[in-house]
Amino acid sequence: MKSWLAITLAGGFAAARLVAADAGKVSLIRIDGAIGPPTAGYVTRAIDDAAAAGDRCLVVELDTPGGLLDSTKTIVQAFYASKVPVVVYVAPSGANAASAGCFITLAADVAAMAPNTSIGAAHPVELGGSPFGGAGEKSGDDVMKKKLENYAASYIEAIADKRHRNAAWAQSAVRESISVTAEKALELKVIDVIAPDVPALLRKIDGRDLGAGRVLHTAGARVVENPMIAREHLFQLLWRPEVMFVLMLVAIYGIIGELSNPGAILPGVAGAIALVLALYMASILPVSIAGVALILVALVLFIADVFATTHGILTAGGILAFFLGSLMLFERGGAAFHLSLGFIVPGTLITAAFFLFIAGAGLRAQRLPVRAGRETLLGRVVPAFSPIDANGGRVFVEGEYWNARSDTPVAAGAAVEITAVRGLTLTVKPKN
Repeated sequence: MKSWLAITLAGGFAAARLVAADAGKVSLIRIDGAIGPPTAGYVTRAIDDAAAAGDRCLVVELDTPGGLLDSTKTIVQAFYASKVPVVVYVAPSGANAASAGCFITLAADVAAMAPNTSIGAAHPVELGGSPFGGAGEKSGDDVMKKKLENYAASYIEAIADKRHRNAAWAQSAVRESISVTAEKALELKVIDVIAPDVPALLRKIDGRDLGAGRVLHTAGARVVENPMIAREHLFQLLWRPEVMFVLMLVAIYGIIGELSNPGAILPGVAGAIALVLALYMASILPVSIAGVALILVALVLFIADVFATTHGILTAGGILAFFLGSLMLFERGGAAFHLSLGFIVPGTLITAAFFLFIAGAGLRAQRLPVRAGRETLLGRVVPAFSPIDANGGRVFVEGEYWNARSDTPVAAGAAVEITAVRGLTLTVKPKN
């Protein structure tokens, strides 16, 4: 009897282990911040990893104010091509899937939200890029704005139709910047489920038929997070307006510092590296040409004030231009790329101080007359030590005898002015 009981218990434990093993695994990634190239690369890799591991699905926990259209399109296309179901979960409570996040959520196989979250406000201006080839300048032309809006509206409608979601609401999110809560989104059939956390989400979507013979089996599945790798972390860290702004300042200080103090080397090298990195990031981030132009005008004003007597008027204009240029630098990128005053104000003050006290001092020093070396001899008036003519003669200057030559003969002891230095011979002329 005891042996049968032992066999039964052992069989029960084995069955439990088999059920646990059968529950499978779910991958989880977290996106918190603006959508850009690092995000798109992370999502694409995570999808490939989940497919290679045979995961039941990939859960993308999302909280974003928006991002770039090109990167959004890359993520949407990766969702469409994914061999593993993708679940976008707007969480935690208080999170938002705005702008690009709205497109991404609607493109998922399963769209889910946590309570007290929101989705919408997908007007194309907030995407920070032109649909016709990357990050275009925010245009004031009404026709171009309308084209951009129509493109975004048709794109989000196609996404909603493909996933059988509320296409009319999706269009209104683009055209009218409408945003709704999770509860309202569920009522409008914008999303599929509301869940307070990931385990609850997996229980709620268990058994959901995704079509084409795909059914989710997620109840009891192990959740394994797939974090960013080191390279993705570095790219994500660098891909920020604040980092580009700091790199721009380093480039300015380094290059101007090298020009005002030739031979320092280190400032020039640091400035050149920072300039290359800043230019690379400017090709990705939604940089405003007007903002860059104002910053360049500020630099010209700062430098001009070193050489002109304006009693600080040009410097004041430079400070104003730099401040406004910094405010406008990422203006067209929307809320996801705004540069905070916590960076702009200190950056403006430090730049003004740099030109006033460091670069200015170096540039002014370069304009001072030479006080050492042979160049100091030019213009000096000295007595002729011996008669001087075209064939030669001698003068005594600063404790040394120099050979001298003059086209006009000069008697010994007469005053002569040094006009040129050629090797060890001075060219002089009589000083009347």
